[in-house]
Amino acid sequence: MKPGNKFLLATLLVPLLATPAGAQESHQHQHEATEQLGQVNFRVSCNPAAQKQFNRAAALLHSFWYDSAEQAFAEITVTDPRCAMGYWGIAMSNFHPIWEPPSAAELKRGQAAIEKAKAAGAKTQRERDYIAALEVFYKDYDTLDHRTRALAYERAMEQVYLRYPEDREAAIFYALILIGNGMKDNNKSYTKEKQAAVILNKILPEEPNHPGIAHYLIHSYDYPQLAHLALPAAEQYAKIAPSAPHALHMPSHIFTRLGLWQQSIESNIASATAARNVVAKTHPGAASQNQLHAMDYLTYAYLQGAQDQKAKGVVDEAGNVSRVDQEVFQAAYAFAAIPARYALERRRWDEAAGLKLHPASFPWEQFRFAEAITYFARAVGAARSGNTASARQEVEKLSSIQKALAVVKKGYDWATQVEIERRAASAWLAHAEGKNEEALALMRSAAELEDSTDKHPVTPGAIIPAREMLGDLLLELNQPAQAVREFELSLQNAPKRFNSHYGLARAAAASGDEKKARAHYAELVALCNNADGDRPELQKAKEFLAERQVKQSEK
Repeated sequence: MKPGNKFLLATLLVPLLATPAGAQESHQHQHEATEQLGQVNFRVSCNPAAQKQFNRAAALLHSFWYDSAEQAFAEITVTDPRCAMGYWGIAMSNFHPIWEPPSAAELKRGQAAIEKAKAAGAKTQRERDYIAALEVFYKDYDTLDHRTRALAYERAMEQVYLRYPEDREAAIFYALILIGNGMKDNNKSYTKEKQAAVILNKILPEEPNHPGIAHYLIHSYDYPQLAHLALPAAEQYAKIAPSAPHALHMPSHIFTRLGLWQQSIESNIASATAARNVVAKTHPGAASQNQLHAMDYLTYAYLQGAQDQKAKGVVDEAGNVSRVDQEVFQAAYAFAAIPARYALERRRWDEAAGLKLHPASFPWEQFRFAEAITYFARAVGAARSGNTASARQEVEKLSSIQKALAVVKKGYDWATQVEIERRAASAWLAHAEGKNEEALALMRSAAELEDSTDKHPVTPGAIIPAREMLGDLLLELNQPAQAVREFELSLQNAPKRFNSHYGLARAAAASGDEKKARAHYAELVALCNNADGDRPELQKAKEFLAERQVKQSEK
């Protein structure tokens, strides 16, 4: 990426939002009177009524509102049965390049839609190329693995992108698959993500209100080293498509990466509320997976500012959910992560040790990586409470899940994430058993393994960063100078975390660096301006700062 490119979004996005829609020949979508999904001008050879519907359906698709998009594309095929791209849209709605691989049912629906698209007979070569590119992904899905097919689709979309250089949608969909495949490469150079960002930034001036551009720029830069580049997109995406719950939530990915907790809180309250309102109409009595996803990010943000009572409200709400609109990985992750974060971030080890999978009726066997979160929390809670027998049982469950996931190689590498949890939990177990050298080796290996991976977009961050746990363990073993380094490294990847600042301040004070201790205790207090809990760590920070202030005044 050229040096100037990283500033292109910041300089262009806000002023261009005022560009008249007519100048872009874009359609401002309105389904209900107040619906705002952004502007998409995806030209197809269908009748005028279907074209209007198609732009709206594509806008839904670009905000990952997949179920609504699929329905909207299906309606297009009723309006114009010869609209081959309507069937393409159904197939695209079942793909989800950045999410988990499609289920067997989604693959079946997608392949059937592609066959209907071919049978409908697209009127232009461009449309036939779009359909042929997506057919590559669905072809032989029962014999070829997801990764192979996703890479084949990337190559096919690259050709569409190169063949039609004036087609902005081709560029946007090519950027999307670059991001989706790039995040599964576990390549710390982020080559494909940066390539996608260059493409998106290039067309941004022409499509300033396009929901996909801002959305996908956030995903392109959703890494600690790059997150600051997406702050302008994060600040604008919710304004571009405020009717889409996911558009209201996505900015919090960047806010989380930068430790902007209040912005994350506001983003996820808005997203959860919007999702709650939608599901009340579509699935009365159920919760929305979009709502639960936002609630996990909301819990994480509340806990970093010791807003524990507000976090407890989210935990209670999730605990009262018995049915969800879609039994998908976002819901599974949130169900497990929300109570685990609440117990572990507050260092309530007995509480963590007693966690249960909820809802009991949820198909946890389909989401073993999420199930593992509960076992991890129970293992850490039991080990740090001194209950080694229970901790060992939970570690064994983590081992079993890790082995099972290692066999299933598709999509994101959840097996490695569970392995990180297993090593960290095993380290606390070894420490509880007095095996401190083994504990340090295990925890250090967990931290190094975690450093070599990137988080999945479904999560705001690890339930507890392994390197933060390494700092905690070093403090327990009276090695504060070494702990300082680990907390500092942890804060580089996960800035402004309550427990990392507290641990670093403690370690600095214990190793004689009073200046650093004072700085991080002050940072902790500043993070907690809206605290509503009774964290003893926060009280200690205030007492430390007050004592130092008295000493300074006495000099």
